Amino acid sequence: MINVYFLYRGVYVLRAVVQRVTGASVTIDGETVAEISGGITVFVGVYEDDCEKDAVWLGNKCASLRIFEDENGRMNVGLPFAGNRALVVSNFTVCGSAKKGNRPDFIRSAAPEKAKVLIALFTETMRKAGVEVKEGVFAADMKVALVNDGPVTIIVNSKE
Repeated sequence: MINVYFLYRGVYVLRAVVQRVTGASVTIDGETVAEISGGITVFVGVYEDDCEKDAVWLGNKCASLRIFEDENGRMNVGLPFAGNRALVVSNFTVCGSAKKGNRPDFIRSAAPEKAKVLIALFTETMRKAGVEVKEGVFAADMKVALVNDGPVTIIVNSKE
C-alpha cells in the first residue's frame, strides 16, 4: 500500500508502501483488469500538496528498490533483474488519518483531478525506468488480491 504522507519536521511528505509479491491482481465487477505474476504492488495515494517532483522521485525510487534476494539470500537484487513487473493501484484511503477518533478522515487527500495526474506521472516514470507496469482503474471500486512475498513491505519517503 502506499501510505502517502507522514509529518516530517512540520512538512507533509510523499510516502510509498511497496510490497514484494509473487502475484497480484485487480478485479472490477468480477473482471480481472490487471495482473502480474511477480514483482511489486504499490498502492498510491496523493495528498493535496503533492507535486510533480514527488511523483517522479517516488516512481524512480520504487523502480530501483533492491528488495529481491540474490544467490546468497540477501535483498540485493533490483526489480529489473527480478521480473520487472509492478501493479500500481490508486487508493485515496491511504491518505487517511486516524489520529483523532476511530473513523479516519481524508481531508488532506488531493482532489481527484490532481491525484489522477500525479498517479499517471508516477506510473509513467516507472515505465521510463524500464518497469512493466499494470494498473488498476482510477476511482473504481477495485478488489485487489496479492500474495506478499517474504513478507517484504518497504516504506519510502520522498523527503528523507
